[in-house]
Amino acid sequence: MDIPFFQQFLMISSPMTIGILILFLILLGFVFYLQRQKTSFGTLVITGTILGAVLGFAVQIIAGFPNDPMKVVYIKESTKWFSLIGGGFIDLIRMLVIPLVFISIVHVILNMSQGANLKKLVSSTAAVALIMVAIAAIVGLVLGSVTHLGAGMNAEAGASKMREVKPVVDTLRALIPNNPVNAMATTNVIAVVVFGVIVGGVARLIKQTGTDSLAMVTKLFNELHLVISWVADFVIGLMPYGVLALLASTLAQKGFQAIADMGLFIILIYVGVAIMLVVQSLLLMMFGVSPIMYFRKAKAVLLLAFTSRSSMGVLPATVSALTGKLGVNPATANTVASFGTTAGMQGCAGVFPALCIVYISNVAGVPLDMTMYVMSVIVIALGSLGIAGIPGTATMAASVSLSGTGLGAYFGMISPVLAVDPIVDMGRTMLNVSGSMTNAIVVDKLMGTFDKDAYNDAALINNDKKETVEA
Repeated sequence: MDIPFFQQFLMISSPMTIGILILFLILLGFVFYLQRQKTSFGTLVITGTILGAVLGFAVQIIAGFPNDPMKVVYIKESTKWFSLIGGGFIDLIRMLVIPLVFISIVHVILNMSQGANLKKLVSSTAAVALIMVAIAAIVGLVLGSVTHLGAGMNAEAGASKMREVKPVVDTLRALIPNNPVNAMATTNVIAVVVFGVIVGGVARLIKQTGTDSLAMVTKLFNELHLVISWVADFVIGLMPYGVLALLASTLAQKGFQAIADMGLFIILIYVGVAIMLVVQSLLLMMFGVSPIMYFRKAKAVLLLAFTSRSSMGVLPATVSALTGKLGVNPATANTVASFGTTAGMQGCAGVFPALCIVYISNVAGVPLDMTMYVMSVIVIALGSLGIAGIPGTATMAASVSLSGTGLGAYFGMISPVLAVDPIVDMGRTMLNVSGSMTNAIVVDKLMGTFDKDAYNDAALINNDKKETVEA
């Protein structure tokens, strides 16, 4: 069907495209059938993930593992249709982020107990996040150095362009909402959190001083919170369909040759992710909570993070799991999880830029000494502020880190790494979200508001409204 209508508009010009899309619809229908059979939400998400992986690999097998899959007509066309479900799901869930963050922050502050310490919450959140991202940076530096990542590779610079790097002062100032409406429009989550904390904090102060009970304001935010929570429940209920489409699209679009060329880098990213998950588990154990129970309750959210590759897109599900299953106070959950979508991301702004520093140093022949290692950890930790939690922005973290360590001139050599970015981004994003959740548990323990009985309640593993939401 060599006609523009089919090729460019409808994007169904090959019989193979039709066959793949029919298979795609059959798999979606199977997930819908399981949902109608009242299958648990966690099982549905895992099923969607497995089916997405099978479909993605099947498309690659049919195409004969091409070096550039997007030049194959039916891969290009079918993955475009996959994006209607996968990308559409991410659009819906990101639609919720700003109203959910602002309403939830103000709501929880207005309803905080008299003895709650807002200052301690903010300082604890920042401290725990930056310490953990520094540990992630150390893990990445050690892994890259031990394996001599990049040594012996071609030093010819690619076409990659370095992102604009802002001074740390400008980055910190950007977190202050000089225009709250613009912050909401540009999805500056930290700025929205700051604005919400100020509005909620002042309103709470007015209530405490007896100036006014603010009954109408409190009632308004209580009802808004109820509505946005139900909307979030419905959208997150679509997760099994979204993860199926997202993972199928990612695996179908990436050529296996590109993966093979950067095999060591990919392996080290996932080894780093595994090590940091162990570190998070040890941190939880230090604070007297079971890491096994954490992973049992967080698995659906982590799978969504893995397939969606968006820390910000997963935010509603993250907050819901923290408050509904893991016993975290709503004030802590909303503050720490929102903070974690932009700052202190252990994967995108910790392990990844550290590996990039070692890779570029070895490719360019720049010696790595103790001074370089210490400077790298400091630069990576500070650079973790202000990295937006959406797919692909780990490149900004790499830009900041390479520039801060004096390697900015060699940024073009990172092209092979960026070629496999979607593959490594899945693991990075999962680590980001897991880091936000474990940080929230630790901060809540420090605040003294953690509900350990709810955390240990196995009945809450599947006791979630999203499991009964019909698509």
